[in-house]
Amino acid sequence: MSLAFLPRTILLVSLLFASSAPARAGESGWIDSYGRLLGKYVTSSGVKYADWKADAADVQAIQDVVDGIARAKVSSLGKNEQLAFYLNAYNAWILHEAIGKYPTKSVKDLFFLFFTSDRIKVAGRQMSFNHLEKDIIRPKFQDPRVHFALNCASRSCPPLDPEPFRGEKLDAQLEQLATAFVNSPKGVDYQPAKKSAALSAIFNWYKDDFQPAGGVLAFINKRRSEPLPNDTEITYQKYDWSLNETK
Repeated sequence: MSLAFLPRTILLVSLLFASSAPARAGESGWIDSYGRLLGKYVTSSGVKYADWKADAADVQAIQDVVDGIARAKVSSLGKNEQLAFYLNAYNAWILHEAIGKYPTKSVKDLFFLFFTSDRIKVAGRQMSFNHLEKDIIRPKFQDPRVHFALNCASRSCPPLDPEPFRGEKLDAQLEQLATAFVNSPKGVDYQPAKKSAALSAIFNWYKDDFQPAGGVLAFINKRRSEPLPNDTEITYQKYDWSLNETK
């Protein structure tokens, strides 16, 4: 065989290895595994933590997911793809850490160290959940609907979506989650006889995030099947930090 063909052969072999499954898994291949885990353990009433913790293969699988998130590169992604990545990163790491602490009644500790300590790695950077939410997701993307996509493993959190977020359909996913939340008692508990509505504490804690949408009530009424009357008395619900577990 002519030696002239050797460089081309070497190049083809190199390209095949570069596009192999293990290489992809280190970048974005984790998303499919994450989707499988969500579909298996996440329900409308909570997460099946006991079943998940009992399955050693799936405990390793969520470890592999967050390892992929830690190694991921996001600078070349579009805006929606970046936001989808960060939302998935937050929720996947929350699940990983909650499973690590399980059995537990709540992931929250006395000084919120669960959320404030640099316990997670995202796209090569060590950080806290607070940093990911308050210094990246909220200021960079300025979309109040993210509050209904992030799940903090607690009862009063908006329900965890059983599908990963994906850039190409992110807007529809965020709108669906926001609409579902403001039409649920967990988000807006409206009492017509009393003309009062107890809103999720999220709307109080992050009210400034809703100002570009016209304020909290404008945001809510745009999505509620029955908008709140103008004279509705507004209060806020107590936040339940107990684990969002279901059996």
